[in-house]
Amino acid sequence: MGVPAGFYGYFTASAAAAGVLIGLLFVAVSLRPETIFGADAPAAGRAQAGSAFTGLVNCFFVSMVALIPQAGIGVAAIVVSLTSMLATARLHREVARQELQLMMLVLSMATYLYELAIGIQIAVTSGTGQISNLAYLQIALFAVALRRAWSLVQGKHLSREADQDRDPDLA
Repeated sequence: MGVPAGFYGYFTASAAAAGVLIGLLFVAVSLRPETIFGADAPAAGRAQAGSAFTGLVNCFFVSMVALIPQAGIGVAAIVVSLTSMLATARLHREVARQELQLMMLVLSMATYLYELAIGIQIAVTSGTGQISNLAYLQIALFAVALRRAWSLVQGKHLSREADQDRDPDLA
């Protein structure tokens, strides 16, 4: 069963917004490439960039599948959530054990687990009752991704690393 027609406008806007925001994330990363992906770049910057990218790509692909008539958005949500969880786990293996990073990991995984549960419910029941929850979840993913991208532009990942270099007890 496909997505109800009332959601087409939302998923169209969501796919477009995700595409534009992915492009803007690339711009944000290009403003500080050596501090995010350089050889001496702090792991926190890579994790923030990767996390923002994962959330936006998640929204993009779920929204694109939602626009295909009679497509299985539940299956798409399952596949994308599992892929997002794997990407998030891989990113956070590279980051030092810091409370903020641990919180980011827990919240990201909880969000993608919730998406997985919604996807399973949609796929199993072939109903559309959970599609609004999926749409609201995407709004949360957008908010988190934008916050992380903005932190990169501001260089907050650099100030945290500089603080740790001065005082190792902060790590």
